[in-house]
Amino acid sequence: MLDDDITIPYRDLNDDEKALLAKICWRKQLLLHDIQQIKDEISQVINEIEAFENTEAERENPQEKYLSIGRKKFNMDPKKGIQYLIEHNLLENNAQSIAHFLFKGDGLNKTAIGNYLGERDELNIQVLKSFVMLNDFCGMILVQALRQFLWSFRLPGEAQKIDRMMEMFAQRYFDQNPAIFKTTGYHDTCYVLSFAIIMLNTCLHNPSVKDKPTVERFIAMNRGINEGGDLPQELLESLYESIKNEPFKIPEDDGNDLMHTFFNPVKEGWLWKQGGRVKSWKHRWFILNDNCLYYFEFTTDKEPKGIIPLENVQVREVTSNHRPYCFEIHSTGSEVIKACKTDSEGKVVEGNHSVYKMSAISVEDRDDWIRSLRACVSDNPLYEMLATRRRKATKQ
Repeated sequence: MLDDDITIPYRDLNDDEKALLAKICWRKQLLLHDIQQIKDEISQVINEIEAFENTEAERENPQEKYLSIGRKKFNMDPKKGIQYLIEHNLLENNAQSIAHFLFKGDGLNKTAIGNYLGERDELNIQVLKSFVMLNDFCGMILVQALRQFLWSFRLPGEAQKIDRMMEMFAQRYFDQNPAIFKTTGYHDTCYVLSFAIIMLNTCLHNPSVKDKPTVERFIAMNRGINEGGDLPQELLESLYESIKNEPFKIPEDDGNDLMHTFFNPVKEGWLWKQGGRVKSWKHRWFILNDNCLYYFEFTTDKEPKGIIPLENVQVREVTSNHRPYCFEIHSTGSEVIKACKTDSEGKVVEGNHSVYKMSAISVEDRDDWIRSLRACVSDNPLYEMLATRRRKATKQ
C-alpha cells in the first residue's frame, strides 16, 4: 500500500498517465469555475434578499403604516381620519396643516375631501379657507379657475355647503383678479357668474336637457350683475365658448365613495317596496344617508339597485289593501322624483315615478322611517341663495 505523502515526478509518468492528469486538471478548473459562478449567484441572491428586506422594512415604517391607515380612515370617515393622523403626529392640529394634506390629496377620496371641507364646524371652515388660499388663480380666466378648483375635490350635495365653498372661491378669485370686475371689494358678481358658468356647463352637456342655451341667452342671463352694469360681451362669449368646447371634468366616484356613504348611515333596514310599472312588492334592504335613500336586493350587494334623492319631496303615512304599515315618498310638484335604478342588464336608467311606496314590519318601524326620512328631506335652497346674490349684484 502506498503512503499518501508519496508523490511521483511528472517526468516519470508515461504518456497515458500524463494525458489522464491533464484531463483531471482541466476538469478541476471547470469545477472551480462552476463553484465561483455558484458563489457569485448566491451572493447576488443574498443582495436581492437584503434589498427586498430593506424595502419591506421601509414599508413597515411606523409613520408610513400610520399614514396609510389614516388615509383609509379619512376615506371612510373624514373627521376620524384627521383625528387619527393628528394623534399619530402626522398632522398638526391646525387648519394650515390639514389644508395642505387635503390639497396634496395623495390617496384621498375626493368625495371625502369635499364632505370634510363642507362641514360648518369652525375648524372645517378654517381648513376650507386655507385650502382655497392654496389655489393660485392669478391671471386665469374664470372658467380655468373653476376647472382647477372643482377638480381638487368633489362638490357635496348640500346647498349650504356648496354656497360656503363658492363664496370663498369667488372671494379668492376676485382678490387675485380685481381688474376683471367693475366693483371694488365686492365679489358677489364673481359668485353669481361662477354659478352661471356651472349651470351653463350642465345645460350644454347634460343629455337630459333638450333646450340648449345660446350664447345670446347666456349673455342676457348675466345682464346687470356687475353692480347694475354689464360685464364685457367678449368676456361672456369667451366663457361660453370655453364651456361649450370642453365641459368640466368632475372627479369620478370610486368604490370608497359608496363605502363612505354606507359605512355610517342615518338608518338602515328591510322594507317592502312596491314596483312602479308592475305593482308587485319586493323585499329590499334600505340605507338612508347623505339626503338619499338607497335600496339593495341583498345586504351583501356592493352597489344599490336604486337611489332616491330626498330633494323637494314629502313623506306621509298611507294605507294599502295588500301590505300593512305603509308610507310613501312623493313629489311636491308635478315633476317626477329625480331617482335612478339599474335595469335587468345592469344599466343605470332614470326613474319615472312621482311616488315611491314602502311597507315596514311594524307601526314603530314605519313611524321611525317617516321621522328619519323627513329629517333628511332637502328643499334645495340653492336657487334661492343664488337669487339673493343676483339681487345684491344687480343692486335692485
